[in-house]
Amino acid sequence: MNLLTTIKTSVIAALLLFIPFSHAEQKETLGDWDVHYIVFGTPFLTPEVAKSYGIVRSKFNALVNISVLDSDTQKAQTVAMSGTARNLLGTSKPLSFKKVVDGNAIYYLAILPFRDQETYRFSVEIQQGGKTQTLQFQQKMYVD
Repeated sequence: MNLLTTIKTSVIAALLLFIPFSHAEQKETLGDWDVHYIVFGTPFLTPEVAKSYGIVRSKFNALVNISVLDSDTQKAQTVAMSGTARNLLGTSKPLSFKKVVDGNAIYYLAILPFRDQETYRFSVEIQQGGKTQTLQFQQKMYVD
């Protein structure tokens, strides 16, 4: 089973088993890009997948998964990505993204430690050549 299939399976499991934690995958069009993003608890990854990508499975860790596609061709884009997650008290946590290539798909993954029922405002800067776009979204996190 490849990473794409495993992540999709994990996301589906997350959605079916614990709908309040994970909003369905979301998409925003930023300039020439379709940016897909989802945040879900790391326990929904299989132990094998988590281990192979160095992800610590914990009910207090969320996985931020972002992919950037060309709006016209839907081809996965190689970009530079950095970001922060800020809770409602103003505490900011940097997001360190790891690029994962699986066939034609490219994912950018970051781990976010959190506490139950914390709401985070995400700001992710995406750069490619001279183009820069900022993805912003908010999500409330729950411990399973």
